[in-house]
Amino acid sequence: MRVAELSRRRWLAGLAGLAGLAGLAGSAGLAGLAGLAASVLASGRASAEVDLVPVRRQAKLLAKVAGYDRNFKKRAGPKARVLVVVRGRDAESERVGEQLVSELASVPTIGGLPHEESVVEFSGADSLLGAVKERGAAIVYLATGLADEISAIADALVGTSVLSVGAVAEYVDRRAVVGFERQGGKAKIVVHLKQARRQKVKFRSSLLKLARVIQ
Repeated sequence: MRVAELSRRRWLAGLAGLAGLAGLAGSAGLAGLAGLAASVLASGRASAEVDLVPVRRQAKLLAKVAGYDRNFKKRAGPKARVLVVVRGRDAESERVGEQLVSELASVPTIGGLPHEESVVEFSGADSLLGAVKERGAAIVYLATGLADEISAIADALVGTSVLSVGAVAEYVDRRAVVGFERQGGKAKIVVHLKQARRQKVKFRSSLLKLARVIQ
């Protein structure tokens, strides 16, 4: 959940409490409060959607970015395996994950290699690390709904050769290796260079010159 949406929910909870104390629990008061809640939460969802680079564009960028990692083909072997991580019982997270899989199905190669995707529900950073190793994942895509987990995931992946890609740019602030953001109506790549090195991802300078780099 984005910070802005969480703040709105807390504000609404406080407003509901004040309404009850003021004796506004009648049908008219409740109806008004419900309408206000729907309006504010809808605004929060719209803001989040604006910040998300279209998943179709993300799929194409992911396929290209992998090709700039000098260690990608060695890590992947004959086939690039992509682990798509979603938040269980989070409709938006599951939608983004499923859409990425669908979009990648129309991308011939990732980093010059054939590829396959699988979706897993997040159940902890250590469990995710186990899945990466067991399945030989070359890329981990982190769908929406996982913001609070990204730092723990980054810690767990230190020392493991894997490219972690966040659905939103704020994940890179929390040490996903790559993310995507909107800039001037276009999608821009964001790279966390220090975490990339920790995960044995070695990007060519030609990519870094085009990206927003977090040291």
